[in-house]
Amino acid sequence: MADKFAIITGASTGIGFELASLAAENGYDILVVADEPLIDAAAADFRKYGVEVTSVEADLATIEGVETLLAAADGRHIDLLCANAGRGLGHAFLDQDPPDWRRVIDTNITGTIFLLQRVLQEMVVRNAGKVLITGSIAGFIPGSFQAVYNGTKAFIDSFADAIRNEIKESKGVTVTTLMPGPVETEFFDRANMLDTSVGASDSKSDPADVARDGWDALMNGEAHVVSGWKNKVQAALAHVTPAAILAEQHRKMAEPGSDNS
Repeated sequence: MADKFAIITGASTGIGFELASLAAENGYDILVVADEPLIDAAAADFRKYGVEVTSVEADLATIEGVETLLAAADGRHIDLLCANAGRGLGHAFLDQDPPDWRRVIDTNITGTIFLLQRVLQEMVVRNAGKVLITGSIAGFIPGSFQAVYNGTKAFIDSFADAIRNEIKESKGVTVTTLMPGPVETEFFDRANMLDTSVGASDSKSDPADVARDGWDALMNGEAHVVSGWKNKVQAALAHVTPAAILAEQHRKMAEPGSDNS
């Protein structure tokens, strides 16, 4: 066993897979989780770094799923948490089924903050630990045709800032928010957004680059990192652009059928 232990959620693919790879490469034993069987195949890949890897298939949209994950830690102190699990949902809000938008909220908010509360309580007692939370620049933008997802990321971005302030006396514990823009992952397929301008775009960020930006910021104890210079510009403009204009711009990216290619 290594003397460092990390948990990475949403680790079967995309940003989470890359974060887990970085943790393993840097000598952390890792506990990885996702809500699909692919997590076991991902775990086999992480083992090439010579660390102990435990994989759990659990639904982090539920309290029970988070409890299952924490039980798999088997009492080990958690030195690092990458709270990366998330779910998207495209199309008009009025056309969405309540179980679908509720699952987005339960995954992105309820399960995430329950996990954060449990892990941070123990970290603060020890005055040691690092947390990376995957937010999004989507949290700065009214998400027409992606309204629930963007709303959950607005919550997460704000929540992370608040918690960081609450525990500021615990100098050994850091909370970093990773805020990417669109990333080339399975997100848009799973959110049923492949017929949208943003979903079909070939200019999305590489998940390995996004993960590296988040990892470097995490190791440096930074509060935030917006991954990618275009996203940094977009995030800055979002703070000074009227909400109605931002919503209309998002509509052009996310409205079903907006992919004109």
